[in-house]
Amino acid sequence: MSETHNILDVENINVSYGHLQVVWDVSFSVGKSKVVALLGLNGAGKTTILKTIAGLIRPQSGSVGFLGQDITKLPTHMLAERGLSFISEERNLFISMTVEENLTLGAYSVKRKDKIHENLRAVYDLFPRLKERSKQLAGTMSGGERQMLAIARGLMSNPRMIMLDEPSMGLSPQNVRVVFETIKMLREQGVTTLIVEQNVNTTLEFADRAYVIDQGRVVMEGTSSEVRADNRIRKLYLGEE
Repeated sequence: MSETHNILDVENINVSYGHLQVVWDVSFSVGKSKVVALLGLNGAGKTTILKTIAGLIRPQSGSVGFLGQDITKLPTHMLAERGLSFISEERNLFISMTVEENLTLGAYSVKRKDKIHENLRAVYDLFPRLKERSKQLAGTMSGGERQMLAIARGLMSNPRMIMLDEPSMGLSPQNVRVVFETIKMLREQGVTTLIVEQNVNTTLEFADRAYVIDQGRVVMEGTSSEVRADNRIRKLYLGEE
């Protein structure tokens, strides 16, 4: 990869499932300490793009650069060690384990026990509610609390960047607000965020930049205010005439 000041550089990736191509020549970048959104309708290819960056899917062509290094062919666990955390739509919590046990598992790539304890204290400072419920089983928590736990677990590995897939799905409006306020707080602490989200209005309120994906292609990009002002976006995604 060429020298870059971005955290992430995706260059002309093409991705297929068998003979069906779903992502076509997608390129975008994510700057340090920024919140960048991938927006689009269901089936547009947004989650496939995240999974490709996370090493869960191999692109047919193109490249993914993270911190100036080519990571296109690296496995997921090595990406976590380099500071890339992927929080999937499913959240993948261990519902029969406690909050603290789930958090500790999120630090599997951290070798020093003192650093794990330090990360745990930092996460509890960020999410006091999780500290209050540290001994509670994850499966007994509300949807908003589970999403909070999923984000916190992703932070236990000291990521430079987190990727969130549909973090507001299934949440009440109040909990959606909590999730996005958390993303804003993380940005203030220097954590970069790439988010896939169908809640376009709220996402554009918090994101610095957005890329609109349609049928596997980038059809628009710009600052959040530029995207929000586009008449096509207002009509198609915001329900405005």
